[in-house]
Amino acid sequence: MAAAQERLSDGAGGMDDGKEGDGDGSGAAPPAFLAAVQALRGSRLRPQIEVEPTRAPQRLAPHAYALEATVVDGEQDLADGRLVLLHDPSGHDAWRGTFRLVTLVRAELEPEMAADPLLPDVCWSWLTGALTARGLSYGEPSGTVTRASSHYFGGLSERPAASQIEIRASWTPREGLGGIPDTAAHLAAWCDLLAQVAGLPPAGPGDASVVTLPQRRGPQSR
Repeated sequence: MAAAQERLSDGAGGMDDGKEGDGDGSGAAPPAFLAAVQALRGSRLRPQIEVEPTRAPQRLAPHAYALEATVVDGEQDLADGRLVLLHDPSGHDAWRGTFRLVTLVRAELEPEMAADPLLPDVCWSWLTGALTARGLSYGEPSGTVTRASSHYFGGLSERPAASQIEIRASWTPREGLGGIPDTAAHLAAWCDLLAQVAGLPPAGPGDASVVTLPQRRGPQSR
C-alpha cells in the first residue's frame, strides 16, 4: 500500500496532508458526518478490491475519515489507492459545500502505454465517467494525472523498465437529505476507477461501457 501511505494533496486546491489524526470518524462529529462515514463502512464492494480504514489527515478539515484499498488478483497487487472524506460544517469556499472527497490512485503500466500522449486525458475521464455512470452529482473537480518511468542501470540493469500512472483528485459530492452526500455510491464509483486502472474487466452489465487497460507487466507480489 505504498501509494496509499503517501502525502495527499487537493490537486488544484493545494491542501496538504499534515498531521495524522483518528481515522474512525469518532469524537464530537456532527450527525451528517457520522452518517456519511457509516455509509462508507456499510458498503459492499467487488471481491477483488480490499478496502480497510486507515488513519485520516487531521489538518485538512475539522472532520476526516480515510480508507485505503488494494486491487488484488490472487497473490498480486494490481493497483492501490486512498480515499479521504473531509467535512467542514461551516463550508469551504473552494469546495462550494461542506464535504469533499480526496483521492490518490496508482498502478503499474506497460511503458508503451505510458508513452501514449492521450493517457492523462483518458485517466481523468475514467474518474469523471465513473461518477457519471453511477448517476452522481458533484462539483468543483480538480486533480492531476502523473506518469513516471524508471530505467535501471549498472547492478540493476537486468530489471525491466517500469512505468506508473498516478491520479490525484478531489471533488465535492452533492448533499442530499439532511445535508448528507451519498458516500456509498461515491465509494463504489471510486472502486470502479480502481478497477479500470488495474485492468479488471467490468463488474457487471451496468459497466459494459468501461474501457480497461490491457494487462500490464509485472504486478507487485503481495
